[in-house]
Amino acid sequence: MSIEDFLHPLLAAYINSPQWLKASVGRVYALVPASWRHGPAYGRYLAEAGVSDPVALKALSRSKLASTLRWAIETVPAYATYRHLLAQLDDPEAVLRQLPFTSKDAIKQAPEAYLSTAMEAKHRFPTFTGGSTSTPMKLYLQRGVSRAKEHAFVQYFHDRVKLRPTDVVLAMRGRNVPTVKRGGALWMYEPIKRHLILSTDHLEREHMADYVEAMRQWKPRIISAFPSAAYPLARWLKEHPAPEVQAGIEAVLLFSENVYDNQKALLGEVFDCPVLQHYGHTERVLMAASMPDDERCFFWPQYGHFELVDPQGEVITTPGVLGEIVGTGFDNQVMPFVRYRTGDMAVLSAQPHPLLPGYPAVERIEGRLQEFLVCHDHRLISICTMGAAHFSEIADFEQIQYEQSQPGHFVLNVVTRKPLSDEVRARIAHAVEEKTQGGCTAEVQVVGELTRTKNGKLRMLVQHLDISQYFGAACID
Repeated sequence: MSIEDFLHPLLAAYINSPQWLKASVGRVYALVPASWRHGPAYGRYLAEAGVSDPVALKALSRSKLASTLRWAIETVPAYATYRHLLAQLDDPEAVLRQLPFTSKDAIKQAPEAYLSTAMEAKHRFPTFTGGSTSTPMKLYLQRGVSRAKEHAFVQYFHDRVKLRPTDVVLAMRGRNVPTVKRGGALWMYEPIKRHLILSTDHLEREHMADYVEAMRQWKPRIISAFPSAAYPLARWLKEHPAPEVQAGIEAVLLFSENVYDNQKALLGEVFDCPVLQHYGHTERVLMAASMPDDERCFFWPQYGHFELVDPQGEVITTPGVLGEIVGTGFDNQVMPFVRYRTGDMAVLSAQPHPLLPGYPAVERIEGRLQEFLVCHDHRLISICTMGAAHFSEIADFEQIQYEQSQPGHFVLNVVTRKPLSDEVRARIAHAVEEKTQGGCTAEVQVVGELTRTKNGKLRMLVQHLDISQYFGAACID
C-alpha cells in the first residue's frame, strides 16, 4: 500500500483543518518524494506512460490487454463461461470481441460477479462514481496500484503544458472550501499540490473580484477546472480586465465535464493561452487528453483499450462516425472493467498526432448518452450542438441549462441579469426549431440559479427521458 492510499481516509480532516495547520503539515508532506507518496507502482507507470516508440507501444498495449483478459476470464465469476477463449489469447482483440459488454447497471445489480476471487478484500480500495449521470455506482480500485497509475498518467498530461513542481495551480474542480461555512474566505491554499482552490459553489458575479484578488496574491500559472466553473471567471475578466493576472496564466486544463465551443473560445481569448481538455472517469478505464496544438482527444493505449461502437454493438472503424466509447481498463486486478460502456459519445478521427503515433483519436467527445435532446420524431440532437456559440441571445446569459421531460419539447433554464422580452423568447424558440430542423420546441424560463451535482459540476442537460430506448443502446448488453 502506498502512503497516499494509507492516508487517504484523513484527506477530509486535512482539508478542513485551519489554514496554519494545513500549511505546516502540507509543506512538510510535499517534501516527501512522489515515488514514496504514490508507492513503487508509480515509477513503473511513469515509464509506461512515457513509451513513445509506436512498435513498443503496440506490443505493450497488446500484452496488457491479453493479461487483463486472462485474469478476468480465470478469476472473475462474470466471465467464467468464457474459459474456452483462453487458448485464443495470442489474438487478444479477437477474444475481446467475443466477450459481452458491461455497464454500470449490470455491475450495480451483481457487484460480486465482477470482483476477482483471487484478490483478498484488503486489496480493495472502495470508491464511488460522482453521480453526475443518473446511475451512480460503488466500485473497487486496487490499493497501491490504481491511484499510483492515475497520478503517473496525469503527470504526463501536465507535462504537455510544462507544469513545474513550483507552479501554483488555480483549482476550480468542486473541492469544498471549509472557511465558507464559517463566513470566511471563498478560497484556500493547499500546499501539497500547490493549489489555490476556489469555491465552485460561489460563482456569482459579486464574488469574482475576491477570486481575482486571490489570483493576484498567489500568482497561479495554470488553471485546472470544470469548464462550467472557469467560464464565469473568464466572463468576469473579459468585462473587468486584470492584465497582470490574466498574463500569468499559461494554460487552462479542463476536466470532468463536456467542453462547449463558446467556453473554450472565451477561455482562450481571456487568458491568451492553450486550452486543453482531459477525459477520464472514476472507474479508471480509459484516459485521453488534447494537445496544445490539437483540440482532438487522444487515448493512451497503454492505459486501457479503446473501442467505439455503434447502437448494434459493432466496432466503428470509419472516421467521422458517432459512437459510444467502450473501454477495457488495465491494471485493476480487484475489479477488471472489460468492454465497459461509458455512456460517452465520440466521433472517430482518421489522423494521428505526429507526437502521439499509435494513440486512438476522436474529433470530440460529444457527451454522455443522457446529454442528447430527443426530437418529436425520436431523432437525437447532441447538446454540444446547442451551445451558446449557435444562438446570439443565449451568449448573453450568465448560465444556461436544458431540461427535457417529453420528446420534442424542452425548457431552457437561464440565469440572466437582464429581463427577457417576449420578442427575445420568441427568437430563441425559433432558433431552436431551426437548429433541430423542426424537431423541438423550447420554453425559456428565468431562474435564480442552476442546480449542481454534489461534486460541484453543472449539468448542461437534465434529461428525464430514458435516452437509451431512442439511441438503441439498450440492445448492447
